[in-house]
Amino acid sequence: MSGFDEGAIFYSSALGMDDASVHGDNRADFKKRFREFLRTYHETYSFDHKYRDALKRNYNLKNYFLEVNLEDFNLIDTELHDKLKNQPAEYIQVFEEAAREVADEITRPRPEGEEEIQDIQIMLNPTEECTPLRSLKSDFVSKLVTISGIVVAASGIRVKAQRVTIQCRSCRNSVPDIPIKPGFDGYLLPRKCNGVGDQPGQPPCGLDPFFIMPDKCKCVDVQTLKLQESSEDVPNGELPRHTQLYCDRYLCEKVAPGNKVTLTGIYSIRQLMQGKKANDNVAAAGIRTPYIRVVGIRVESESRAVNTPVTPEDEEKFRQFAARPDCYEVIARSIAPSIFGSIDIKKSIACLLFGGSRKRHPDGLIRRGDINLLLLGDPGTAKSQLLKFVERVSPVGVYTSGKGSSAAGLTASVVRDAGRNFVLEGGAMVLADGGVVCIDEFDKMREDDRVAIHEAMEQQTISIAKAGITTTLNTRCSVLAAANSVYGRWDDSKGDDNIDFMPTILSRFDMIYIVKDEHDFQKDTTLAKHVISVHMNAANALKEKEVEGEISLGFLKKYIAYCRSRCGPRISAEAASKLRNRYVLMRSGSKQHEQETMKRMSIPITVRQLEAVIRISESLAKMRLLPFASEQNVDEALRLFQVSTLEAAMSGSLAGAEGFTTLEQQDVLNRIEKQIKKRFPIGAQISEHAIVNDFVKQKFQERTVQKVIHAMIRRGELQHRLQRKVLYRLR
Repeated sequence: MSGFDEGAIFYSSALGMDDASVHGDNRADFKKRFREFLRTYHETYSFDHKYRDALKRNYNLKNYFLEVNLEDFNLIDTELHDKLKNQPAEYIQVFEEAAREVADEITRPRPEGEEEIQDIQIMLNPTEECTPLRSLKSDFVSKLVTISGIVVAASGIRVKAQRVTIQCRSCRNSVPDIPIKPGFDGYLLPRKCNGVGDQPGQPPCGLDPFFIMPDKCKCVDVQTLKLQESSEDVPNGELPRHTQLYCDRYLCEKVAPGNKVTLTGIYSIRQLMQGKKANDNVAAAGIRTPYIRVVGIRVESESRAVNTPVTPEDEEKFRQFAARPDCYEVIARSIAPSIFGSIDIKKSIACLLFGGSRKRHPDGLIRRGDINLLLLGDPGTAKSQLLKFVERVSPVGVYTSGKGSSAAGLTASVVRDAGRNFVLEGGAMVLADGGVVCIDEFDKMREDDRVAIHEAMEQQTISIAKAGITTTLNTRCSVLAAANSVYGRWDDSKGDDNIDFMPTILSRFDMIYIVKDEHDFQKDTTLAKHVISVHMNAANALKEKEVEGEISLGFLKKYIAYCRSRCGPRISAEAASKLRNRYVLMRSGSKQHEQETMKRMSIPITVRQLEAVIRISESLAKMRLLPFASEQNVDEALRLFQVSTLEAAMSGSLAGAEGFTTLEQQDVLNRIEKQIKKRFPIGAQISEHAIVNDFVKQKFQERTVQKVIHAMIRRGELQHRLQRKVLYRLR
């Protein structure tokens, strides 16, 4: 959209539909009926005039808008309801004029200096019946539609002229107060002037003599948004659809990227951008781009969490289920029931889905309540299937793969829109606000991309400072990640070489499971029977899933959303005392383990791990809709923490590469590191295979050389490149 003060030519309405607007006596009649509606409407069994009082209250507060429920017209005047639905562009304008006249009546007498009555903006509240975004076809053009989706980008506030004054360059003849249609429509400047020059005998004005006078224009604020359809509306294998939204006046800056919204708007069309080639203009003749001019918007919640309507019958079922003594076990068995595996992992995933309690301290600091979980180990252990199930059962779920995700794709990116302005677009973690983001192939991500989500995992915000945009976005979501070891399969003989994660990212996971594909005759027999039965009974998969999982997927999803929105438990005093004593024992045990092995643990037992146990305890209480986490919840949380993170840390599998058992080994490592640094300078790169072979020829053990290389990578001195085949010297 061109600036109105640039002297550019605005194009007119794409289809010329607005030419059939309401005129004459017909317009006066409808304006009178709108005035009567605002004056006289009141709720059943109530004598308060709903809209008249709201209009007066808003006007006195200098909020020149009025929110109207479209369904209220059915009780007073069904014809007005139909006109607003089928010809909203014309009749909303008449409605606003009627509201302005009513405001003039009910606000008298006004203070001195406020004689001019302000324009009133009519906002139509969205109805419950939403039209899917991909169902909007040409039949809906110029009709009123209600859609829902996720706002993924928002432009800055711009200015559009509502009324302009034009003047002729030759004869100085001016034409005041020319109205401009709302939306992306503009005004087409006249090609000729009917006036004559100031002096007698002066020739007529030339072609295109008019220009816009910016100081005599009346302007309004406008903003464009980018809406993406909800994930539940996207068919399997399809890309989500997008559409452009146009907001003006008080509808600007009501939403931010990541919000799930329901909006009512006029399905409009605009002219395509003119192509650079002559053939482009010919091909685009008669083709228009759809957009939605918003006339009412509702943010579904503070985050993207879906507000699922809960009936009293549902609430009674939820409370009966929460009162069952085996509630926790039933939920755990219903997590991916077709997958035969460790029940402890499923219990931890259940805790992740329900989450702990988010806390805001008086000083403004916020402690996260979301639980992060890492599944680490062998391929073929159904890690990806668990992630897919969590995406389906979570109220808000986003699935992504580490190899195909960049830092900008996970957090946020700054892009240019059609007007060459910078716009912020939220990534996967911003869109998963209020839910779970599942990151598969976590180990395949580049180290720089993993560092980008440090802040998002602990502080649950993303700070952006790019292209002059400095802002903070919310990422209040849990992270469920799955990763493989460096060598494909877990090798117990290589210990700490199995994983290439920094301690900074490992400490942000509340629970870390090492999933090993161990050879056991009894376990393999049971697993084989289970897998074969799943394939044999594929036709009855849905029925079997409900029987096996005891509760259906729909009930579980609704129950999770209900618990997350209605319950925020805190830890009780007795449980807190018990947890404090156990935390001191954990710290002393980790210290003794480090002294015995002479190795520093890659996952230190710190306050982060104490908070992790608190969050798990709160999530266990939330499953049962309890207000406080008891000692039994703390015992179960400590057990889950013991079999996951603590066992992984104490086993040595994730022990840090710095620090070794004997002084002789340390001397050998120091000599290898000095030779590596001499071999290639900073900024150079060399094949890792060539370095290892050279040291093996010098009678060094290959395992020792690999330890040194991994230690230097952890310290940020070396970096893997070209699919981990080449080492690059950073410093």
